[in-house]
Amino acid sequence: MSSVDVVIPCYKYGSVLPGAVRSVLEQPGVDVRVLVIDDCSRDGSADVARELAAADSRVTVWEHETNKGHIATYNEGLLDWASADYCALLSADDALTPGALKRAADLMDEHASVGFVYGRPLHWDGSDPYPHARTESQGWIVYDGEKWLRRRFELGDGCITSPEVVVRTKLQQKIGGYDPALPHTGDIEMWMRFALHADVGYLRDVDQAYYRVHGNNMSVNYYAGSGVRDLQQRLAAYEALLDRADGTTRDVAPMEQRVRRVLAKDALRRAGRAYDKGRVDAEPVEELVEFARKAFDGADKLPEWHTLRLRQRLGVRACRALSPLVLTAAARRLRQTYRLRQWKREGI
Repeated sequence: MSSVDVVIPCYKYGSVLPGAVRSVLEQPGVDVRVLVIDDCSRDGSADVARELAAADSRVTVWEHETNKGHIATYNEGLLDWASADYCALLSADDALTPGALKRAADLMDEHASVGFVYGRPLHWDGSDPYPHARTESQGWIVYDGEKWLRRRFELGDGCITSPEVVVRTKLQQKIGGYDPALPHTGDIEMWMRFALHADVGYLRDVDQAYYRVHGNNMSVNYYAGSGVRDLQQRLAAYEALLDRADGTTRDVAPMEQRVRRVLAKDALRRAGRAYDKGRVDAEPVEELVEFARKAFDGADKLPEWHTLRLRQRLGVRACRALSPLVLTAAARRLRQTYRLRQWKREGI
């Protein structure tokens, strides 16, 4: 039986912590341990964690005397505590679907070249009971690590939420932990770093975790204001990955230019949408344009640059009136629909 260690960081989530822990302890077909790290919650969350540990010897609790933040807490569990064949990081307000760990372990048991496995996350609003999850195995896809990595540079974003991932523990500890310079996109950089060293496994047509979506998600502030901070952190993740590549990936320069171009186009499209929605005063248009210029030297030659300048000449009122006729908006929706379907089908 494969062994899996699951690290559950907890900061003021004592009310939902039992559900996360229970979703791990009830996993069939694997030998599991749980480490709950309370990051100095001071709201009774640590008391809840200790009660869970008292009820099941597979649960261990560590308590921080001072708040260390999420990155340090993640790394403490994954690098200093985990010792099983495989390990996973699960937020205290998320949960695993039934059989998730065995499905991931079976794939890595069969394919020694795979460094981590993921499936689909099932977005969830925290209501009880959990929504229906697809748990019957439908097979898997094993991607060459470098090809999977290049796909990330082509699209400029991640395809993984986080709780749906199980990693090979020895490889995790070999490549190191989450980068404290990337509080928002450390996970994207981490999965790409795995792909530098190993292949990637995707479990098809199955839900691996419940990802709770709510107003207190740590990522919310990064998406505010048309997501300038999100774009900045995404670019920083790709730059950090390339710094760590150290000759392990061919044709690094074209990859960097590609992702810079993609992110610049994204920023300019967001600026254009501010005109179409009449939100120029509320959205940081100039910050988006400045990001595009800094990210990609040829930003002023991109089609999105010229369409933004056209919107600026027309003015907000005309743009709002004409927005239903803008063909680029329809093309964007088609592109998004295609990507969503591909992600659902192939995980990339």
